[in-house]
Amino acid sequence: MEKIKSFRVDHRKLGKGIYISRTDGDVVTYDLRFVKPNQGGYLDNETMHTIEHMLATFARNSDIKDEVVYFGPMGCQTGFYLLVRDTVTPEKTLETVKDILKKTIDHRGEVFGASEIECGNYRSLNLEKAQNACREYLGVIEPLTTIFDYEQVNKS
Repeated sequence: MEKIKSFRVDHRKLGKGIYISRTDGDVVTYDLRFVKPNQGGYLDNETMHTIEHMLATFARNSDIKDEVVYFGPMGCQTGFYLLVRDTVTPEKTLETVKDILKKTIDHRGEVFGASEIECGNYRSLNLEKAQNACREYLGVIEPLTTIFDYEQVNKS
């Protein structure tokens, strides 16, 4: 059986950052890596869940909202996947990710979708923890002007 592309990247070389994971037809999968793999300090459920609620909502209300296919967490608790149509350039995706991180950091009020009606585990949300994780991650990607793909990681 063929390994999926994300299993073919050397996770020992993968650091915090943003990467192009794969392209399937007209959909590009971005890897938003908040945590260096296999080093401990993983994202806990409250933090991941809250980031999912906030960034998914902001992305689907951004200027690329019609091109956003999916935003959600990685099971390994090291980051998130953002899937967008290939009509959005990597540079525009990076700009949008920075913007929605800033909006999450600056958000005051309730977490989006934080009710029993809207969420299957609405008690497992913590905006402060999510904002701290987003602040740290933004510090990592803020200086970036381009996004590398997994092939470039494997070559390093």
